[in-house]
Amino acid sequence: MDLSRPTRLVPLAALLVGAAAIALWLALSQPPETAVRVPRQEERDAQAGEGAVERNAGTLIAGQGTPSELTGSWPQFRGADRTNVVRDAAGLTRSWGGRELRVLWTIEAGEGHSGAAVRDGRVYMMDYDREKLEDQVRCLSFDDGADIWRYTYYVKVKRNHGMSRTVPAVSGDYVVTLGPKCHVVCLDARQGTLIWKKDLVAEHGTEVPPWYAGECPLIDGGNAILAPGGEPLMMAVELATGKTVWETPNPGGWGMTHSSVVAVEVGGERQFVYCTTLGVVGVSAQDGRLLWRLPEWKINPANVAMPVPVGGDRLFLSGGYNKGCMMLRLPSGSEPETLWRLPAKTFGSDQHTPILHEEHIYGTIPPKGELACLDLEGNRLWTSGGEARFGLGPYILADGLLFVLSDEGGTLHVAEASPDGYNELGVFHVLHGHDAWAPMAMADGRLILRDLTQVVCLELPRE
Repeated sequence: MDLSRPTRLVPLAALLVGAAAIALWLALSQPPETAVRVPRQEERDAQAGEGAVERNAGTLIAGQGTPSELTGSWPQFRGADRTNVVRDAAGLTRSWGGRELRVLWTIEAGEGHSGAAVRDGRVYMMDYDREKLEDQVRCLSFDDGADIWRYTYYVKVKRNHGMSRTVPAVSGDYVVTLGPKCHVVCLDARQGTLIWKKDLVAEHGTEVPPWYAGECPLIDGGNAILAPGGEPLMMAVELATGKTVWETPNPGGWGMTHSSVVAVEVGGERQFVYCTTLGVVGVSAQDGRLLWRLPEWKINPANVAMPVPVGGDRLFLSGGYNKGCMMLRLPSGSEPETLWRLPAKTFGSDQHTPILHEEHIYGTIPPKGELACLDLEGNRLWTSGGEARFGLGPYILADGLLFVLSDEGGTLHVAEASPDGYNELGVFHVLHGHDAWAPMAMADGRLILRDLTQVVCLELPRE
């Protein structure tokens, strides 16, 4: 109180009137029963970090579809052995001219490039619902594409050349997926019920790659193999429980890319090879020990193609952004040796992983996506030329035939897989959209492919 100023007395009546006014205002300005506001699930997740799913158990939605009786399998990215070679496609016709491919079913999907996995009459794929802001794991009937079930969870993803772009991995009992913002879920493969989930960003410090996650999970025995590229660099997680089996330390901060893990065997020791943001590494499949690393193989802004084992102790690497390709030798217990290297103008791979077939490597090369063939000594034998360009479209090999999809024209090209030259056998218009970038899947003589928003299943003719 300032004692230098005279004190003014307030009449008692004025005080009573003021108190009554305040009480009346309080009574009129709040409801009779005051309740604590609880934020919606979406708001809680946003507060925890955009895309967090720690308190979001997800929703399982039953569909009307039923599993097919077909028994063919394409259980993960590039097939069971990750070679992108179909092993059960014998008897495909060699007479493609004048034919039309039968469309078995077509479905709509959210914008993205997620490919399919097939097992036990079911088709699995990642999807995204922009209106509901949900990642979706979809299980479809291989007969007609009808939803058997969907498992969804909230995550905010903005359009960036599509959203979902990974392929699920499925075993007899489990399906494992990696969402665009690095959320991993393991579900019962038949019923769709949640077994476990992980947020790699929140739990392991993963940095989401540009254009969202492209790494496809690998199922190895009873484990899921993941490469968070945070802490740890790589890890094995038990499918049945979600418990960590082993981890690979990452003191150098080698981050996640769009590439995927592949298994190789060198000198009797099985290892997992992965292309990180700062180079390629080899990790012991037994306990996760770092066996070797090659900082030289670093691609900015995106390392996409997966390493390709080509037999013995050799490993083929290819990439975009003017990186070209190289062949390595992986001696047991020492650093890799570079056998040869080619510039991007000779052979590279912007997006899809090349295919090894009968001692030759096939892939589409920049800048326009011509198909090309290399021998294992680094000699380019041929390209498909200016009349057969496929952009960033995918390709797959079955029964000695290459199926190559044009990413913009929606045309499927069938050609012989031969070192003698590009011999095209047939061209079919199968899609009407654009950005047909998703990996293909093939089982039981059926080919699943997609563009940005549409998935189609084709029946391939046999002799």
